[in-house]
Amino acid sequence: MYPGIKKYPHLFSPIKIGKVEIKNRIKYASTETNFNYRDGYVSDKEVGYMEAQARGGAGIVTSQGAFTEPTGEGKGYVGMMAIWDDKFIPGLKKIADVIKKHGAVPCLQLMHCGRVGGIELPYTAGPSNVPQKLPIFRPPKEMTKEEVRQCIQEHINGAVRAVEAGFQIVEVSGIVGYLISNFISAYTNKRTDEYGGDIRGRSQFMKEILEGIRKAVPSDVAIGIRLCGEELLDDRGGNTPEESLESIKIAEKAGLDYLSVTAGWQESPVSVISRDVPMGNWLYIAERMKKNIKVPVSMAYRLFVPEIPEKAIADGRLDLWEMCRPMIADPFLPKKIMEDRQQDIIPCIACNVCLARLFRDTELCCTVRPSLGHETEVEWGFYGFQKTKAKKKVIIIGSGIAGLQAAAIAAEKGHDVTVYEKNDHVGGQFAAAALGPWGDNEFQRMVDYLKAQCDKHGAKIVLKTPVTKELLEKEKADSVIIATGAVPDKSVPGSDKRHVVSLFDVLEGKMKLGQNVVIVGGTGAAISTALYIIDKGKHTVTMVDKPKKFGLDVNPSYVWRFMKKLKEGNVVQMVLSAVKEIRDKEVVVEGPEKRETTIPADSVVLANLIPNKEVGYGKYAKDVYMIGDAVQVRRGTAAIRDGYRMGMRVDFFPYQTYHRIKH
Repeated sequence: MYPGIKKYPHLFSPIKIGKVEIKNRIKYASTETNFNYRDGYVSDKEVGYMEAQARGGAGIVTSQGAFTEPTGEGKGYVGMMAIWDDKFIPGLKKIADVIKKHGAVPCLQLMHCGRVGGIELPYTAGPSNVPQKLPIFRPPKEMTKEEVRQCIQEHINGAVRAVEAGFQIVEVSGIVGYLISNFISAYTNKRTDEYGGDIRGRSQFMKEILEGIRKAVPSDVAIGIRLCGEELLDDRGGNTPEESLESIKIAEKAGLDYLSVTAGWQESPVSVISRDVPMGNWLYIAERMKKNIKVPVSMAYRLFVPEIPEKAIADGRLDLWEMCRPMIADPFLPKKIMEDRQQDIIPCIACNVCLARLFRDTELCCTVRPSLGHETEVEWGFYGFQKTKAKKKVIIIGSGIAGLQAAAIAAEKGHDVTVYEKNDHVGGQFAAAALGPWGDNEFQRMVDYLKAQCDKHGAKIVLKTPVTKELLEKEKADSVIIATGAVPDKSVPGSDKRHVVSLFDVLEGKMKLGQNVVIVGGTGAAISTALYIIDKGKHTVTMVDKPKKFGLDVNPSYVWRFMKKLKEGNVVQMVLSAVKEIRDKEVVVEGPEKRETTIPADSVVLANLIPNKEVGYGKYAKDVYMIGDAVQVRRGTAAIRDGYRMGMRVDFFPYQTYHRIKH
């Protein structure tokens, strides 16, 4: 028996859903990728991605949502796969086959994106013409009764095709603002016919879909649905929790074999899946469902570590652990848990880059797993890297995430790798960011993972050792990788004064701040520093920077929440402005039209980052490379990808005096 099975007996116990036997309680949740073709056909890249999920050990592996109608009204992503015609069945069968090949049960999700659909149309379809709150989505158009009934039949036809393609479970999506949830919600359904009115009328659309599917597919095919247990739309007249529960009871009576319960919509004005939401926060919703329905209940949403769902299942609050983002980050998460190798799990840090990419009509991307979408390409090493035939001595300067990532992979490939770090700890900016409030400690999970991989593959890490010319000359490395990261910009006159500190000093608690704090910067790093300061004490904080809007480098999933917190903390944001001089008790700020003002400043925090160019010893190695923020200050996604690609390609670059990675 694998040690993880003893440790997590409930997670790895079998379960029966309808008539379908499932080997464990882990379900990979439906995830759009934009890997498919714009015409809805399944791509080889999508099949490779799904096979990775199946090989990872989950009991159920769910396809991305397939849109059910030919007009494109239900299509919410440019690379969304289709199921509205028999011609799509062969591609869908490829997915079902690779899932079954590796011992998992294939599940296909039917999805009409409703008011967030119509990606290639000038409008979206829905029960009523209720204006959009988010400007990225198109204006809604009310469906006629004939269109409603046609849409019901299209869902039923899609289910039949899914079964023909080889799927053993059919799942209907009714969450986050997609069509079924639009009908169920009092916020978006203002109809007066049989598909509107009270909660029973608003649930009629869903009820007819489920009843129709149950009649149309064989009895040994399980049927599930994803529904909101709480919409979190109180500010705009959404359903009460009691109404949401009633809609779920209606679904159960319509022929349901399991429920995947969720919280919130894309339009909800509260955090749902971001780091500031504690892990396990929404389990009370699953527990409420368990008390009121008889079919198994699954849940995703901030259940990132096995201890939480294991206890929830043991306590009777949950039946299945469902995962989306954690298994985007690491499809082999179930297998690694089973083998009790949690130090090898690539940890999701809830950065939500994956979601941001999808809503920008680009392929799915993951900050912590650059191999995403490259599962079938040997060079990318998703299933393990091939050992090098030309072992090199590699020195990496800096142990931030770019340096650690490069070190881990280069060492895995068999190179002799040493990382030098001038500080007494690894992690660079990620380690500093992990000291911030509201869940930022999860950044440390990635630092710990990369450190563990370096240790596992034999990369040596030397702390408190600045790299000098003498050291490099002595080591005689074949390759030197400069990963020194970023440093605060000290070009402002007065930056050398005693009351001027770096954001890193603030986050690491090295400096005591005065009452009036001025932060030079408006980037994500500066905002994180401001949030840290207002969380720690009652300071008067002013941020100063040149852009007309702060947080331009922050993920859209987070920036609106950060701005809300800054407002709540009375942080003054001086946009279109620049600090011209730092004085002993004040700063001089030049604003629009070059008007100058002075602001009290007991402490000044330098939070605008620039590449750290303190190291550049090209002549002391055959190859010198530069990665991460040392090249250009960017997001963590770029730093980790730089490190990953550098580790991959140490073998391949020709010897030369100097090489800088271009971006």
